[in-house]
Amino acid sequence: MAREILIEIYLAFFKAVFALFKWLPLQEKVTFVVSFKANPLAVYKEMERLNFPGKVVFLCKGNCYRSVKNAVKEKVYRIESNHLFHELAGIYHLATTKAIIVDNYYGFLAAASFKKGVECIQIWHAAGAVKTFGLKDKTIRNRSKRALKRFKKVYRQFHKVVVGSEEFGKIFQEAFQLSEANILPTGVPRTDFFYDRERHEEIRKDFYRKYPELKGKKIVLYAPTYRDYEEERALSLDVGRLYERWKGEYALLIRLHPSVQDRLDFDDYKGFAYDFSRYPEINDLLVIADYLVSDYSSVPFEYAILEKPMVFFPYDLEKYERERGLWKKYEELVPGPIVRSTEELIACIENDSFDREKIRAFKETWNAYSQGFSSRNLVLYLSDSLALPQVQKRGMETTPL
Repeated sequence: MAREILIEIYLAFFKAVFALFKWLPLQEKVTFVVSFKANPLAVYKEMERLNFPGKVVFLCKGNCYRSVKNAVKEKVYRIESNHLFHELAGIYHLATTKAIIVDNYYGFLAAASFKKGVECIQIWHAAGAVKTFGLKDKTIRNRSKRALKRFKKVYRQFHKVVVGSEEFGKIFQEAFQLSEANILPTGVPRTDFFYDRERHEEIRKDFYRKYPELKGKKIVLYAPTYRDYEEERALSLDVGRLYERWKGEYALLIRLHPSVQDRLDFDDYKGFAYDFSRYPEINDLLVIADYLVSDYSSVPFEYAILEKPMVFFPYDLEKYERERGLWKKYEELVPGPIVRSTEELIACIENDSFDREKIRAFKETWNAYSQGFSSRNLVLYLSDSLALPQVQKRGMETTPL
């Protein structure tokens, strides 16, 4: 109850300030609202490459502020923070921009009454989904009617939602109660990286320069999903058993979700197990990895573009499905073998129990529109939407770089 009261107070403040700034004229400006940097920065880099003439501003929530500020030349502000100047500046830019690009749910959108001609584009932060979200997320069952009404108001603000596939478009329509007309099939900007083979070679050289002891070993990357119902963050994989079996031939890199602050202690497994939870770019690790071990994460949807083997380790499947919800039966969603123990994982990888054709089909289903030109497609769409003639107009690309 107290939380809802605080939210309503903030939204009333936002609405009042927004109404004042709305008297000012709209600008030829794109305002990014960012929680996860990958998609927004991919679009921004393409804007730079195409000499996008409109003004660009970034409003950042949480920990991405510093990394975005270091990556762009534009103005960057904090939002939903205790920095009053940044908060006011953010509301000013939202009220005077012609295009807003968001990558997540932002409650303040429920209090924003945009002028006619303003477009809000949701680019999300993943290329696909295993677990439910939006109005299908089981965790909202206990939220108040007021909260549910607010969620729906936010989702109605999305004029367009960027997707990489028809499959994901259907999910967004269900999650946000949108129509097919709201779906924008440009492809997912962050997936362009996975088609850049030259960049991959640079990443490999740089990685093995930093970790020469890993060169020649088979790299297994374990990237589990964050579980808010787990009080302890103990790994469900038996690292000791993997070490006994694989030391010398394999290396295990573990990448925990950013929300998990625990540090892993692998002193007993030096040269084999590594905590890469704070490694700056998970995409770099996906390029390096020979095998991905995941569960309910969206990472496999992008890793599939590389057409490398994946194993799925949903050790708590029944509980997760009950408490969070999945879009389909788990075995229908994933393109690789499902294991429930460390021994099964060992057997799966050692016996090469992978169906490459299934991985390829998964890639084609979920990345049908994401072919290496997604950032360009979105920038060209924006230039058309803002009527900026300086950016060359052409049809959306469908073949990789």
